Amino acid sequence: MTARPLDPPDVPGADTLGGLTARQLLRLCEVAGLDTADREVYARTLTEMLGPVAGRPLDLPPATPTFLSDDHTPVEYSIAFVPDAAPTLRVLVEPGSGAGGLAQNGRTGLRVVRDAARRWGFTTDPLDELEDLFFPPSPEGPLALWCALELQPGGVPKVKVYLNPAASGQARAAETVAEALRRLGHRRAFAALPPSDRHLFFALDLGDWDEPRAKVYLAHQDLTAAEAGALSRTEGGPPSALTETFFRIAAGQDTDGDAAGPGSTEGDGPGPVRRPVQSCHAFTDTASSRPSGFTLYVPVRDYARHDGEALARATALLDHHGLDSTPLARAVTAVTSRRPEDGVGLVAYLALAHQQGRPPRVTAYISSEAYEVRPPVGPLSAEAAIAP
Repeated sequence: MTARPLDPPDVPGADTLGGLTARQLLRLCEVAGLDTADREVYARTLTEMLGPVAGRPLDLPPATPTFLSDDHTPVEYSIAFVPDAAPTLRVLVEPGSGAGGLAQNGRTGLRVVRDAARRWGFTTDPLDELEDLFFPPSPEGPLALWCALELQPGGVPKVKVYLNPAASGQARAAETVAEALRRLGHRRAFAALPPSDRHLFFALDLGDWDEPRAKVYLAHQDLTAAEAGALSRTEGGPPSALTETFFRIAAGQDTDGDAAGPGSTEGDGPGPVRRPVQSCHAFTDTASSRPSGFTLYVPVRDYARHDGEALARATALLDHHGLDSTPLARAVTAVTSRRPEDGVGLVAYLALAHQQGRPPRVTAYISSEAYEVRPPVGPLSAEAAIAP
């Protein structure tokens, strides 16, 4: 596949959603080592994918609520680290943001992904095979379709789509995931998934991937470190101790199981309910019932008082795996000029990924904060501790 010049209008002004996020992406692309031509292509691509909301002034509220971010910005960034390589930049976008309801949101998302397939020369056959499952006439749930671009040198990204297992109702989410895996040839995969509280996302790799994956994301409320270490179903690892250590560092948990996370002050009642920890199970081999990849995601913004703490934990994780944290610090300043201590949520998730035959990958997920900065959380109390 080769990139061709795009024909959308110029990037909107900086006081618009598209203008702000495109400029953030331009700076992030520089951090990731992409050249000027690639940066410009990817910035215009993001603006194009956002559609009409790209030109929406930032002094107006978000066009529609989105589950993608706390402040309803339909864009999120992530930067992934592996040994002896430049960091990999990804941008996640909700192409149907601003559409009239989930059904229209989904139709818009499908159109945008199919337009991208024609532009970059890949097939949407796996997505087409599942359209009736995830795009019913009257969909339910928090999302219809998200699209992630993994930004590669040359101006042609790797593409991923995220779908909603609860589109036909939460009660049918497991059935939907099982049927989606079956249609894609993973007939025994569903039985390999660990216990969970609910099915969050079903994701597909589309385009130029060495081993395209079907991925199932699960939610685990009130997870302990020991339980996190037992979630992987991949053959040969990761070791439970490695996952437990990641969990403890990301959640700010000491060796006794106490957490330095947000909570209520004494007399104010129980602390807020935290987002669940997520696990992702990636399937590549239809001949095997077991996943080839496993990722654990900790919503660090719910376990930190401010982003200074979240960044310190991210740095500790990178150091633990022998990875350079300098690009992460540069990525944060590429997105915002505010002090990390002045808010919480800029660093949304920390993740540790394992794929067979590859070194572990540490990823930090960074919020655009186009509309709002969550204030830092006050002092901690005993109620803030998570389970040991």
